Amino acid sequence: MLQLPPYVTTFMKTFQDAGYRIYVVGGTVRGLLMNRDILDWDFTTSGTPEQIMKLFPHSFYNNSFGTVGIPIEADGKEMVFEVTTHRKEGDYSNARHPDSVEWADNVEDDLARRDFTMNAIAFDGTTITDPYNGQEAIEKKIIKAVGDANIRFQEDALRLIRAIRQAAQLGFAIEKATMASLQTHAKLIMGISGERIQGELFKLITSDNAADGVMLMKDAGLLQYILPEVDDCFGVEQKSPERHHMYDVGTHLVESLRYCPSSDVITRLATLIHDIGKKETYHKDPETQIITFYNHEVVGEKQAKDIATRLRLSKKDAQQLVMLVRQHQFTVSEEQSDKALRRFIRQIGVENIDEMLALRTGDRLGSGAKETSWRTELFKKRLIDVQNVPFSIHDLKITGHDVMEHLNIKPGPQIGKIMNALFEMVDNEKVKNEKDALLAKLPTLLQ
Repeated sequence: MLQLPPYVTTFMKTFQDAGYRIYVVGGTVRGLLMNRDILDWDFTTSGTPEQIMKLFPHSFYNNSFGTVGIPIEADGKEMVFEVTTHRKEGDYSNARHPDSVEWADNVEDDLARRDFTMNAIAFDGTTITDPYNGQEAIEKKIIKAVGDANIRFQEDALRLIRAIRQAAQLGFAIEKATMASLQTHAKLIMGISGERIQGELFKLITSDNAADGVMLMKDAGLLQYILPEVDDCFGVEQKSPERHHMYDVGTHLVESLRYCPSSDVITRLATLIHDIGKKETYHKDPETQIITFYNHEVVGEKQAKDIATRLRLSKKDAQQLVMLVRQHQFTVSEEQSDKALRRFIRQIGVENIDEMLALRTGDRLGSGAKETSWRTELFKKRLIDVQNVPFSIHDLKITGHDVMEHLNIKPGPQIGKIMNALFEMVDNEKVKNEKDALLAKLPTLLQ
């Protein structure tokens, strides 16, 4: 018997005492069956939204799908329980949303409209309702469509990538007939908005089986529509004299994602796409057989912008993605000057150092190289050391006010020129960033 927390049992009893049937449903039941922590509690009930809101006056209802949000405080936490009236759905004319929704008389009708058998299970606190053998699917670790897979995917094309995402998150396989249908209808994903695809893709690439999930997308025919730039890289060879790569570019990108140590979703996406510019810049010397990809990071920068637009990334996320792709070819050498290192940090931003290094780690391991090298470790140490010096005029030990006071001059453009000149001298290690030393240089800068 599944065990429900007391606060859930109490919540459900409110419905039952009022004469309504209520069930924990969908992914919540799947989580209970798999002994996973439940983050979101979803319910379905015979009560209508209006009847639910009478039971819970502080609830809210602002959609056409029968889902009422009910704020709950339990175990010292505030959460929202989502309760949806049993419903049937009409035809889908746009492969996104049902044209109409009507209330159903029983939970079996409600379960019939759900995507996969593992999500078509309900539990009323006593009895499990499982008309599509979802428990067996969970036990066998397979994802299988409810009823006719062709109908399920044509109803809502987002289910195409959702099947892949859940397979990656759970470590499940996709049942043969469901996979065949997914491949048949893969092109329908083009009718889904960038925001909805982004949500599923982000969950996929931050899952424990992200790399396998991307390969599953490719096998299903979805990758060519969601990230065609990555799909095009499969078959682009890299093995050649003077190159360390073991894989073609597409496989390398997936393997880089596999080994990327960052949990940041934008860094993981950047790792997956960092070499997409290699398809366009591929060149193989007919005599030496050496393969080169000159300026692939420049081409990749433009492609990253296209991806950010297509996935509707926020301005901040788009900037981070594009920067990581553009700058991922950074040089690691013991001969680099401190000034060069400071310039590198200014280019990427102090806040992105760890993320850039995580991309580099994924890149190395995804190439078949060792995780790090003595040069990389020295580089990391020096990145820390050089941050002890100024990065802009705002870090100088004197201000514009000090300049005016020391030189007895009035505010104006000249102050900025003097401050910039001082910063340049500090940056070139011609003067220390100390107040007395800087003040002593001021007369030489007065024109």
